[in-house]
Amino acid sequence: MSGCSHQDCSLDPQREQQRKTLIFVLIINSVMFFVIGTAALYGNTTALLADSLDNLGDALTYGLSLYAVSRSANIKARVALFKGSLILLAAIFIAAQIVYKLFVPVVPVFEIMGIFSLLGLIANSISLFVLSRHRHEDVNMSSVWECSRNDIATNLSVFIAAGGVWLTGSGWPDIVVALALVWLLFRSALRVISSSLTELRTTS
Repeated sequence: MSGCSHQDCSLDPQREQQRKTLIFVLIINSVMFFVIGTAALYGNTTALLADSLDNLGDALTYGLSLYAVSRSANIKARVALFKGSLILLAAIFIAAQIVYKLFVPVVPVFEIMGIFSLLGLIANSISLFVLSRHRHEDVNMSSVWECSRNDIATNLSVFIAAGGVWLTGSGWPDIVVALALVWLLFRSALRVISSSLTELRTTS
């Protein structure tokens, strides 16, 4: 006699596919954290350092999502709520970096910013592609896809800031782009947190 209901058995292949996808993007983000973080320290660029910390946050997020794959809808919603909180913390961190740069102006190495933001863009585009087929399956995978989409915006923002630094010879483009990035992250965090709370109310 089978040890699971028909519905549970039918979900097993989906859960296994979700698990494999999450392991794949977890590895990508862990590697990119070390690569981009090292480049950021070498190039004295705060924006790229924030990008590397974003990869670290995503790696933690994917690890949590991996834990939630085979859990109940209520646990998935709680994990998604925590992930929304991580996005919110990232937004606050970048906002703090902006304030710091206003008092301690820095001109980063734009070549480092440009090259490694493009490298991050390639890695995160691959992650977003493999996650896209899971984005509507449940709140857990939806919030993971949301994090990955934010990474694309982050990489593009750093690349645009690098071009602005090259053109102006100042750190102001970095600050302007970072402000737009903070707005994007705050909006995304509120969306993930709101959907998670709705799911929690439904499953309570």
